Amino acid sequence: MNWKKIAKRILLPHISILCLFPAALLLMLYGMLRLGQAHPITIVGYVLSFYMLIVWSVRLPRIIRCVKKFKSDNKYARIWFEDTRLRINVTLIGCVIWNAGYAIMQLCLGIYHRSAWFCALACYYMTLAFMRFFLVRHTSRHKQGEQMRRELEIYRICGWAFLLINVALSAMMFYMIYENRLVRHHEITTIAMAAYTFTSFTLAIINVIRYGKYKSPAFSASKAISLAAACVSMLTLEGTMLATFGDEATTEHTQRLFLALSGGAVSVFIVAMAIYMIARSNQKIKYMENKNGK
Repeated sequence: MNWKKIAKRILLPHISILCLFPAALLLMLYGMLRLGQAHPITIVGYVLSFYMLIVWSVRLPRIIRCVKKFKSDNKYARIWFEDTRLRINVTLIGCVIWNAGYAIMQLCLGIYHRSAWFCALACYYMTLAFMRFFLVRHTSRHKQGEQMRRELEIYRICGWAFLLINVALSAMMFYMIYENRLVRHHEITTIAMAAYTFTSFTLAIINVIRYGKYKSPAFSASKAISLAAACVSMLTLEGTMLATFGDEATTEHTQRLFLALSGGAVSVFIVAMAIYMIARSNQKIKYMENKNGK
């Protein structure tokens, strides 16, 4: 018996087997949440998930090599990864469409239900769309640093818009805390939302650091918007998780305390970022005026 060949087949299975990883995770989560840890289905989910984690880890170096080869060989991939301006423009256009569409939907719900909660959400997402629209209108016409004064003016406008976002956030927090306006989802849906939100938050932080080297106020504003949106998403996720999982573990007073502390921290962060953007842009514009005056 060729044990080496058997081990290779087990650790390097066909790609169709690797695609079953999400199904194994869902099976494990379903067993944990509905059937209990000792149930046979839960145990099978544990074993399959552990096996999938091992085979994906074994395949990881090969996957990385394939991705690098694709990036270097495919001309469209090279254009995408080498052109920072293109990536930011495409991302901004997609975000503008999504934010504006979602804001219109929330506004319609607010008018139909006569609810200030939906109107606050509409104001928040419409402000995001407004900020991103001004950025993409500039970045689609000019390269980074080409119209520095105009970039600084847009950077300052985004700072003022963050203050408007903070007003909408305060209204949302009022309804979440005092009106107990929390959204309850299924446990698996909430876990998926948490995974997506934490991923978005991590990528937002990485992009703020990565695009800081370009010294472009427009790029910096774009990533600041993404970071602020990720912080607000973390806040709404906290409310969803408290509503879904916290009924038995925490009291209503504790839930409100958690939301108040988190909401206050996010609000302070957004206001501090807005003040920094306004002050920084004013300082640089004044420096440029003095320099040109000389």
